[in-house]
Amino acid sequence: MDGIDTLRGKYLSAIAGAADEAALEEVRVAALGKKGEISALMATLGRMEPEARKAAGASLNALKDEIDAALRARKTALADAALDERLKAEWLDVTLPGRPRRTGTIHPVSRVMEELTAIFADMGFSVAEGPQVESDWYNFDALNIPPEHPARQEHDTFFMHRAPGDNRAPHVLRTHTSPVQIRALMERGAPLRVIAPGRVYRMDMDQTHTPMFHQVEGLAIDRDISMANLKWCLEEFCRAFFEVDKVELRFRASHFPFTEPSAEVDIRYSNVGGQLRIGEGDKWMEILGSGMVHPKVLQAAGVDPTQWQGFAFGMGIDRIAMLKYGIPDLRAFFESDLRWLRHYGFSPLDVPDLAGGLST
Repeated sequence: MDGIDTLRGKYLSAIAGAADEAALEEVRVAALGKKGEISALMATLGRMEPEARKAAGASLNALKDEIDAALRARKTALADAALDERLKAEWLDVTLPGRPRRTGTIHPVSRVMEELTAIFADMGFSVAEGPQVESDWYNFDALNIPPEHPARQEHDTFFMHRAPGDNRAPHVLRTHTSPVQIRALMERGAPLRVIAPGRVYRMDMDQTHTPMFHQVEGLAIDRDISMANLKWCLEEFCRAFFEVDKVELRFRASHFPFTEPSAEVDIRYSNVGGQLRIGEGDKWMEILGSGMVHPKVLQAAGVDPTQWQGFAFGMGIDRIAMLKYGIPDLRAFFESDLRWLRHYGFSPLDVPDLAGGLST
């Protein structure tokens, strides 16, 4: 077929001279588009004799492949040239000093949990853990909480959904970490000294309460434990936690189903110029509940109350964190505000240590 060499030279020159991708696209359309010259020649093959069609078809297909390969090569060359120009304009001086890396901060709740663990470990307590979704038996029955108790109503406790006809024992989001004490007693027996920190859930929400908060409970079981041991333990904890030389606690008679006798514990403090000072002044603040473990609780856990006795206590981790570090609103603990966390958070490398001081 005449003119093939002419077309080859024409379009190879046009491709080589294309200054950008837009010009290259115009060449492609003129040559290989639906109305392009090479496409038009391909359309005439049907009117040729078989022998002539065979020869012309082979020549046109070879030309088409050659033009297409040249187009691709030129497009790649143009893209590489554009990248080179961009790299010349967008340069980075690697000799500049590096930007300081931002490190994360430890949440006050996590920090206080570490402090609690360090303090009670020094007294011989280990850490026990348990599930946050508990059966009704572990959360209430084993702790001597009667069926008519207000805590067992839906306005106080989150009950898990049960399908109609499901006769299994109801499950709840645990309202305290006391079920962990039951599980620890059943698994390890007596004597026992454990603390149980963790999340708990109750139907409450205001400036000093949230539906989910953190609590730590302590349990000590032995043959001769008394309220005097409980008082010493709590005084030593408060002195170490608040990092003061002297604390004064006041025990007030109270009632908890799982302890007998039971006592609310207040700590002496003063408020001078908006600054809270623990261990001095003429004011009292409730910080925890405590008491001697009820015999029925020991029986439920498989421990003989005629041979063993002990004390238990519980306090809100979020609350004592607020007291120690001057945090005014409990709700801010759970708002995921990075500015708040940078202000009240702690360095990841600052590990609580009793010998060196918890907050140094």
